[in-house]
Amino acid sequence: MARLDVIETFHGILFPGHLHTQDSLQLALKFPFQDTDIVIVSYPKSGTTWMQEIVSLISSRGDPQVSQTVPNWTRAPWLEHHYFAVVLEASPTTPRVITSHLPHHLLGPTLQGSKAKVIYVSRNPKDVAVSFYHFHKIANFLPEAGSFPEFLNRFLEGTLHYGSWFDHIKGWTSQTATMNNLLHVTYEEMSLDLHGVIKRVISHLHSPLLEDEINNCVKHCCFSSMKDNKMANYTLVPVDIMDHSKGSFMRKGKIGDWKNMFTEELNQYFKNIFESKMEDCALEFVWEEQHKEEMHTNEQIPLKNTAVKKS
Repeated sequence: MARLDVIETFHGILFPGHLHTQDSLQLALKFPFQDTDIVIVSYPKSGTTWMQEIVSLISSRGDPQVSQTVPNWTRAPWLEHHYFAVVLEASPTTPRVITSHLPHHLLGPTLQGSKAKVIYVSRNPKDVAVSFYHFHKIANFLPEAGSFPEFLNRFLEGTLHYGSWFDHIKGWTSQTATMNNLLHVTYEEMSLDLHGVIKRVISHLHSPLLEDEINNCVKHCCFSSMKDNKMANYTLVPVDIMDHSKGSFMRKGKIGDWKNMFTEELNQYFKNIFESKMEDCALEFVWEEQHKEEMHTNEQIPLKNTAVKKS
């Protein structure tokens, strides 16, 4: 397909040309947000699809009809994609839900002055790197992944498509103290306390639901439910664009899958660069799954992202 191998460079960041053009990226920075908009922002493979499902189900009061019949890229279209305007116009979602992978230094000025509700989704970077590596194997609009050590090196250098993970997360999370309309949710929180996360999103969106409606949201956006939902698992995408014979868009959904890819040497290499780049950042990360007995004694996951500091 045309443009599968094209790379667009925009403000020093690489974007797949299959999805982006210079015009679409420029238009994203001029988009007139409405105060009622809901904007989901993330670095790739950080839980974007999961949050799209959560917001879709909250908007429909737990009724899965829309999320099981309308593709997620139509329910929550991507701001910077070249087909955004057409898809947004056809979107059945009210209020409008918009998704983006743009970093704060590009998208932040566009949102300034808007009351649009922003939800930033993050994930521990080791699992992001592993998930993004596997995604490169099935996404024909992304370059060859190469070996995992090579890929991890590019991830840590910030030279992959969509730019630096470090710049992305620090740029957005540094705004939580000043942007009243910004909620930061982590992949690990969604995994460990989905019910609690949904209640936080409900509060952020000022969309109160009954308890049975919340329970329906939990039921229909758990990882296993999304993995089986063709409207969320990207199996509707043509094979020349995304080849699911080479892997699954939704693989495991586990915290700590990085342990299957990281050698001790790679882990030390990661740790050295991570500590250097994040020394001015107070965020802490959940690096591995908690044991069931730990979860039982700590049912309420803290609102901030806490847990194992060592990497």
